[in-house]
Amino acid sequence: MRFLLGMLFTLLVSLLGGCQQESGDTHTSVVNATEVKPIEWKLVTSWPKNFPGLGMAPERFAQLVTQMSNGRLKIKVYGAGELMPAFEVFDAVSQGTVQMGHSAAYYWKGKVPAAQFFSSIPFGLNAQEMNSWLTYGGGMDLWQELYQPFGIMPLAGGNTGVQMGGWFNKEINSMADLKGLKMRLPGLGGEVLKKAGGVPVTLPGRELYTALQTGAIDATEWVGPFNDLAFGLHKAAKFYYYPGWHEPGTTLEFLVNQKVFNALPADLQAIVKVAAKAVNQDMLDEYTTRHIAALESLVNDHGVIIKPFPDEVMATLAVLSKQVIAEQSKQNAAMKKVYDAYVDYEAGVRKYHLISEDAYSRFRQ
Repeated sequence: MRFLLGMLFTLLVSLLGGCQQESGDTHTSVVNATEVKPIEWKLVTSWPKNFPGLGMAPERFAQLVTQMSNGRLKIKVYGAGELMPAFEVFDAVSQGTVQMGHSAAYYWKGKVPAAQFFSSIPFGLNAQEMNSWLTYGGGMDLWQELYQPFGIMPLAGGNTGVQMGGWFNKEINSMADLKGLKMRLPGLGGEVLKKAGGVPVTLPGRELYTALQTGAIDATEWVGPFNDLAFGLHKAAKFYYYPGWHEPGTTLEFLVNQKVFNALPADLQAIVKVAAKAVNQDMLDEYTTRHIAALESLVNDHGVIIKPFPDEVMATLAVLSKQVIAEQSKQNAAMKKVYDAYVDYEAGVRKYHLISEDAYSRFRQ
């Protein structure tokens, strides 16, 4: 009997020891998993570091990625001029100099003319319509196809909503006032101004105040009250015009090096995409809110004169816009393909919005 009890005791001790060893092995594996060296990316932008709205979007994106990945993927954000000039973001991501960028697609019109449709075009889709086209209307597939030869995967990275028409040092009473006008106006909006007799100029945001103050340009657009107040543009120009016919729903973009993205495990790839989608909506929400207080400050605290463009000017610009976009699309096969898809979607969404969003807005007035 004592012999049997001794055997049972020995067996029990062996089993307990095995359990302790197994538990110890599991703890060790967890510790090792947390000690894996994180993947580190660089993200360059076309905006000043931590600039309200535009500059904070990539910062928030980086924070989200770090949190959701539990530190496995860390992204360091650099403002325009820290690693490279504002307009070299596309090439840097394409060449693999950095892993990511944050910018606006119309800056690459000289390299990829069709890219302009994925930021904003004159009298085009608004923010809600742009997001819908990209996500469910086939727009994102076209965007990815367009950037694929450059080794870049695009992701929507924010939207400013309908922008303001810009800051002017003289009143705009007719189309004649646009002739010879030197205005910072990128993308297809600049081409429309050129057709109207003006002189479009492309400048990064941080140069706008000085250029306007010194007379290097006669007018400039940027975004809207929230950002324009931060740049102090009200100190360099007297008249603030609306609406932003040239950018009715400006989408910003995250540029991701495709090879680097493909090398990520599936869960980190999903985290990058979901974080971008969250930031895309967050920017629009923030701008809508921040513009309210900023506009009140510009008017009440700084005496800014807000004026609408005359109906005749708006009507003429709308006609010129259609001409410019149609003409340029005929000269580039890729642009024609995107243009046809864009116009087709726009026709459908406008027809619906006439009896929904637009109808409600008319009665709301």
